[in-house]
Amino acid sequence: MRTISRAALVAAAITTLAVGLTAAPAWSAPASADTASVVAQLGTARTAGSYLDSDGTTVVTVTDSRAAAAVRAAGATARLVAHSGDQLSALMTSLDTGVRGTAWSVDPKSNQVVVQADATVSGSAFQALAARAATTGGAVRVVRSAGTFAPLISGGDAIYGGQYRCSLGFNVRSGSTYYFLTAGHCGNIASTWYSNSSHTTVLGTTVSSSFPGNDFALIRYTNSSISHPGTVGSQDITSAGNATVGERVTRRGSTTGIHSGTVQALNVTVHYSDGSTVSGLIQTTVCAEGGDSGGSLYDGAKALGLTSGGSGNCSVGGTTFFQPVTEALSAYGVQVF
Repeated sequence: MRTISRAALVAAAITTLAVGLTAAPAWSAPASADTASVVAQLGTARTAGSYLDSDGTTVVTVTDSRAAAAVRAAGATARLVAHSGDQLSALMTSLDTGVRGTAWSVDPKSNQVVVQADATVSGSAFQALAARAATTGGAVRVVRSAGTFAPLISGGDAIYGGQYRCSLGFNVRSGSTYYFLTAGHCGNIASTWYSNSSHTTVLGTTVSSSFPGNDFALIRYTNSSISHPGTVGSQDITSAGNATVGERVTRRGSTTGIHSGTVQALNVTVHYSDGSTVSGLIQTTVCAEGGDSGGSLYDGAKALGLTSGGSGNCSVGGTTFFQPVTEALSAYGVQVF
């Protein structure tokens, strides 16, 4: 079997990007369409994703004029970009060597691969990342992120397992059996969960947990005296869906309560500072702190994600990553209510 070097992979990705179209202004249309459907029809060979513009308009990036026409015909706004999703994903795969403290994503707004390096990435390692990015003709951007990327787990008040505290994400059910979702790195640490730090009121037991790779867990309620409504605080949750770049979202957690922010990127791969890697995450500007892990991300009545980890805090701000809730619901065959 012939072995292809990493350098050759990078060169191939860059060559492919170099023949792409130059970026151009967006073509606008009076109304937006079902973005997920439009993007799925085009495929990642002809689009690099979609996002909400500052005025709330849904923009679908496209690589050719025929794709732009299809987007406009569906009632959405098309923007011509130089690189397809396939090209950017191939480039990201070829460059990502798994450096701890980095997060890798495709930014549909800038049509670039964005590499974030936290405070644990040394100066020499950061320079090495920047040097590799410099060979891509502007297709990759490397930036510093304050703080340390880490799963947000600590001791405190909310759902308790072992010596740790996490946050309940969403109550879910399968038929007449009730469960709740939380983070997988929480589910890994305990088989029984309690509502108080003294471990006298049982909530339920861990059915399944997936971390690293993913970051979700399913806990079955075993205490029939515990109420489990389909709400997040006072917000009723009636559906689950996928996040959109630029979407305004809200997070609720046991440490810092309710905070809001904006979705920055989707399908993000994060190499946490403890050596664990999780892929497919939602990146946001919403702050979070230790103990908020597993908490809910939502937009109105729509469930979006479970708090995984991040950097910073709610005093100075930061970056927080979320496990998409639709993946957890599908994996466990449960639904919000």
